[in-house]
Amino acid sequence: MKPYKVQKTFREINEKIRTGEVVVVTAEEMVGIVREQGAVEAARAIDVVTTGTFAPMCSSGAFINFGHSAPGIKAAKVWLNNVPAYTGVAAVDCYIGATEPCEDDPLNKVYPGDFNYGGGHVIQDLTAGKKVYLKATAYGTDCYPNKYVEKEITLATIPNALLCNPRNGYQNYNCAINLTKKTIYTYMGTLKPMAANANYCCAGELSPLMNDPYYKTIGIGTRIFLGGAQGYVTWAGTQHKPGIRRTAKGIPLSPAGTLFVMGDLKLMSPKWLVGVSIQGYGCSLAVGLGIPIPILNEEMAEYTGISDEEIFTQIVDYGNDYPNGISRSLGQVSYAELKSGLIRFNDREIPTVPLSSMVKAREIAQTLKDWILRGDFYLGEPQMTLPVS
Repeated sequence: MKPYKVQKTFREINEKIRTGEVVVVTAEEMVGIVREQGAVEAARAIDVVTTGTFAPMCSSGAFINFGHSAPGIKAAKVWLNNVPAYTGVAAVDCYIGATEPCEDDPLNKVYPGDFNYGGGHVIQDLTAGKKVYLKATAYGTDCYPNKYVEKEITLATIPNALLCNPRNGYQNYNCAINLTKKTIYTYMGTLKPMAANANYCCAGELSPLMNDPYYKTIGIGTRIFLGGAQGYVTWAGTQHKPGIRRTAKGIPLSPAGTLFVMGDLKLMSPKWLVGVSIQGYGCSLAVGLGIPIPILNEEMAEYTGISDEEIFTQIVDYGNDYPNGISRSLGQVSYAELKSGLIRFNDREIPTVPLSSMVKAREIAQTLKDWILRGDFYLGEPQMTLPVS
């Protein structure tokens, strides 16, 4: 391996942030810089590249400590706005999952179900400062004799609330179509019969893990934009699967890495944590997430200079193949094609539909850029990077 012509450290870049000398661009801006100047000169000129994504991230939730009552209670079951929360944690701690529906939701009994309110909506309501109705039941113990509690809580009145998302920021994802003769309702949205539409969910060149494909600067302790506040990467996410086929530039050709992320819910915003109802499928939470990529050398400059034309994903049939566990690609498309609004499939053009918001992804990358330039956000050097195999 050749020695790098440009070498920087996290400490050096953080010192530039402190002194106001740091140079920060978004991942979209970096594409043109690398194209025009080359990776070495881009690495000399740029210190940090910011990324962003905003999309439904089902594997999300929050730990809520709702405070002790008098007499005390060891809650065995908890509901927040009639959405069940998991209580096998401690006396007045619970975990509300983003995909948990309201207890009396008809689900898909009336098909396709609407799933109007669930865990993701509870989390958004809390961040919006709204009152949430809590009910807790218990079997009673000598130290916690209370068997029933009802009260209204807000994010301001409870002791602690921690956003804890086991799998966010997926590194690439499928392009979903439906080859059956009926409309189907999936976590990738509504898919019309006979491949009449194609849905995808990735910010492409703005997506965080696309800009550091081998996780060389991302790991435990990486400071990130999460839900409108500062959060952290705490581990590789569930379903982290980095050892798959990649392009010559290291970009995975199908779903790969994921992130386990956490942050203080009390500091977050309902603008960046939005409850989602996916028709016929269930509830979720759209999460705003952004990661600053330090340009430590020309290799990182080259990674962050990747464009939508160089990022590909696989077309997958969600009508038959996906639900039956059949692993098959029906073709490969670039994100430039997907973002154009049309792709070619079986010699015809079909419209594409994004589940992720490019407008909000850009806003996250720009917000993170502004925070760094103002000296409000410093890079968190990972104590251990994510697994690459």
